[in-house]
Amino acid sequence: MKPRLRDDPDASTPGPAGWQAQKSASTRLQIVESALRCVVDLGYSCTTTTVIAEKAGLSRGAMLHHFPSKIDIVRAAVEHLHSKRLKAFRKAIDRLPRDETRVRRALEAYFEHVKHPMYVAFLELWIASRTDPELQAILKPAQEAFEREWYKTAVDLFPEWEGSGANFDIALDLVHYVMDGLAVSLLTHDIGEHERRMVGYLEERLRELASKPAAARP
Repeated sequence: MKPRLRDDPDASTPGPAGWQAQKSASTRLQIVESALRCVVDLGYSCTTTTVIAEKAGLSRGAMLHHFPSKIDIVRAAVEHLHSKRLKAFRKAIDRLPRDETRVRRALEAYFEHVKHPMYVAFLELWIASRTDPELQAILKPAQEAFEREWYKTAVDLFPEWEGSGANFDIALDLVHYVMDGLAVSLLTHDIGEHERRMVGYLEERLRELASKPAAARP
């Protein structure tokens, strides 16, 4: 077998087809992230293929080569958004110390998550889907899949809750719905002191749930 030199055309350096695939994937990601920025900055109804292309620095024709329609971009954007949210949640929680401050710091980390602009994109899409059946058909199953993965991730990251039964489910629901409410409030005004107060309240309720006997799931 002949030795493979750095400039050997048979070496592992991607050939034309490989480079083209990488370029295509990079362009698709650029379009998807531009679409999400448009949703955050302009709202879903004003996010057109023209403005997405402008934000991505592409001609509309070049963009439509990768995504034939707005709804195709939205489908890819929702998948990308949920993937980023799960990764960010896991990363934020996984690096927390496993000591008595973990509950409070986990809540603070989650609140930082819902304050991120990408969460605004999710809220904007979710509200728009109420009157847009085509968007709803994309978002609803994607969100259900995200919530299943979010639950699995939480179980993995908080093994101390193992065996608590329905108490863990209630704890997750409590955090989820309260944080969603705070995130919605942030869209229109500064919640200020309410943030610290609600995080403290959630911490107390979670510690109470953790100390209770395991509850049976329905």
